[in-house]
Amino acid sequence: MSGFSTARQKMVDGQVRPSDVTDIRILDAMLAVPREAFVPQNQRALAYLDLDLDVGEGPSAKRFLIKPVVTAKMLQAAEIKEGDSVLVVGCATGYAAAVAAKLAGQVTATEGDSALAAKAREALLQLGLGNVTVRVTAAAEGDPANAPYDVILLNGATEIAPDRLCGQLKEGGRLVGVFATTQPQRATIVTRSHGDFGHRALFDAAVPVLPGMERLPAFVF
Repeated sequence: MSGFSTARQKMVDGQVRPSDVTDIRILDAMLAVPREAFVPQNQRALAYLDLDLDVGEGPSAKRFLIKPVVTAKMLQAAEIKEGDSVLVVGCATGYAAAVAAKLAGQVTATEGDSALAAKAREALLQLGLGNVTVRVTAAAEGDPANAPYDVILLNGATEIAPDRLCGQLKEGGRLVGVFATTQPQRATIVTRSHGDFGHRALFDAAVPVLPGMERLPAFVF
């Protein structure tokens, strides 16, 4: 077993399983997807640590693969089925989209940074994941042209109510993400039923906010 394969197994056994992730399909997907393939070469030694890994380019371009445990727990809450259509918002270099692709029928991944979107396409192509489409789109916009979706997954936090994204859910669809609208931040699931939206907090989680999902500064007199 290679060093990365060993690290991947330790990530699943030492981080993901002990965090009450029991869905075998998710565990198998995380064992199958090489997280190091979505990380810059000089950071690959960090690929399997329990941290939000900055994969942006340049000093001001902060874009992250969020913690493996948070990704796994959100995927479990989303209950993705084999035939589901999934939207991954703010995919960065594509890791969460790759794991979702092992669970779903079709995945669309959006990323506002065109350079990162290109890296995501390349990594997904190298892994032979032909059921993922990457689009260069602002996080808050989602993908209305190809909606509705069974599942929408946020690869980061939102400080604003993601109303436009929720509107792209199918009846019975689920949006899962970390909501930083209040403190502490909480992973939350939004479900669409009979035209209404129900919210349920899942667990506390602190992850970086997606670009474009920040709270507008309050006006101070």
